[in-house]
Amino acid sequence: MLRRIREDIEAVLDRDPAARNWLEVILTYPGLHALWGYRIAHWLWNHKLRLVARLLSLWMRWFTGIEIHPAAVIGRKCFIDHGMGVVIGETCEIGDSVTIYQGVTLGGTGKETGKRHPTIGNHVLIATGAKVLGSIKVGDYVKIGAGSVVLKDVPPHSTVVGIPGRIVIQNGRRVKDDFNQINLPDPIAEDCDDLRKELQLLRKELEELRREMKGVLKHDITNL
Repeated sequence: MLRRIREDIEAVLDRDPAARNWLEVILTYPGLHALWGYRIAHWLWNHKLRLVARLLSLWMRWFTGIEIHPAAVIGRKCFIDHGMGVVIGETCEIGDSVTIYQGVTLGGTGKETGKRHPTIGNHVLIATGAKVLGSIKVGDYVKIGAGSVVLKDVPPHSTVVGIPGRIVIQNGRRVKDDFNQINLPDPIAEDCDDLRKELQLLRKELEELRREMKGVLKHDITNL
């Protein structure tokens, strides 16, 4: 237990340039507090004290803003930076030396049963606001970009960005893809533009009908 605590502290010092010393890390890092609370809750869960484990998990959520289900499996040297809004689901499995930033969700996609949360490999970085959903596998040394939504398996040594997540770098080489991450389509704006064009066409047809009706009325009046 003491060795695991020391590894958790060293993980923070190694990966966060703002961390200056052990005491500061122990006292001021909610990600570290959440991990320690999770490890106790996980032990309670495995020893059939599941209500107590859930209550401890809930208390740590109130205290740190990080929700980790006690049944989840988290490896060594995990670092949750800042951490507010992080959610780690019940059947999630996380490898060693994983870095998770604030707002990350490792969750499910519905009301499935069984294994419904992702499996994260070793040395993975999951950036701010990323969502990894469903019973998928993320390989070792993967980087997931901020705000990405990952719904499919990701092979090792890849970089994933976008909604839905797409592999843009694999094994150090850029993947050829015509997907433009800057000029993304806006379906709502496109629908509004289509409606505006249709409205203009209807107005034009209505004006033509009005002119035709005026012509018919003038003709009838003249005949009278």
